[in-house]
Amino acid sequence: MSTILKLENINYGYIDGGYRREILKNLSYEFEEGTFYTILGPSGSGKTTLLSIMAGLDKQESGTVYYDGEDIAKMGLTKYRRNKVGVVFQSYNLISYLTGLENVLLAMTETDNKLPPNHKELAYAVLRMVGIVESKADRMISRLSGGEQQRIAIARAIAGNEDLIFADEPTGNLDSETEQEIIRLFQMLADRFGKTIIVVTHSNEVSRFSDRRILLKNGVLNDIR
Repeated sequence: MSTILKLENINYGYIDGGYRREILKNLSYEFEEGTFYTILGPSGSGKTTLLSIMAGLDKQESGTVYYDGEDIAKMGLTKYRRNKVGVVFQSYNLISYLTGLENVLLAMTETDNKLPPNHKELAYAVLRMVGIVESKADRMISRLSGGEQQRIAIARAIAGNEDLIFADEPTGNLDSETEQEIIRLFQMLADRFGKTIIVVTHSNEVSRFSDRRILLKNGVLNDIR
């Protein structure tokens, strides 16, 4: 498999109580396409910060993030986020006054990627793929369970045909059964659709089912054997 995302000498820190705290220290790693990764690490180790940098939501102090060999800063972070990246948040971040379908359709209008002309039909198809039937897709977000909202958040993240899916503690608010269902969705997206899935999690259960397990500790990433 080829490398789709490469981190090269990433550094990031901040001032805390008058002292500078180094979070990421010359961090380098390569992520391959069609692979499901989980990133583990102690609380405060910088997992969410790293995810934000990889997703183009935050910027490193030094070092380079490459997507398919191209520096994302030179590509333009807005363009990168719009066309290459889908993000799934622990709190879902759906628009509560819209239906599930409308949330997905809105995401599809924000990409430059080529999509089939019938967006509504495609949105329903993506929602069915993640286990949301049409009757639930047409409900307001506030009328859906946490598991259903997370499925819609995943559908929104993939509806624009992005290659990279980042997820920050995506099962943290879900029961164990629903957690397993979300894990299976990530496995399917990597195996059947060639998506690169990168999940930050504190859950060993989630991590156990990923293709590659990585530990962020002392500012660097290392594979867990």
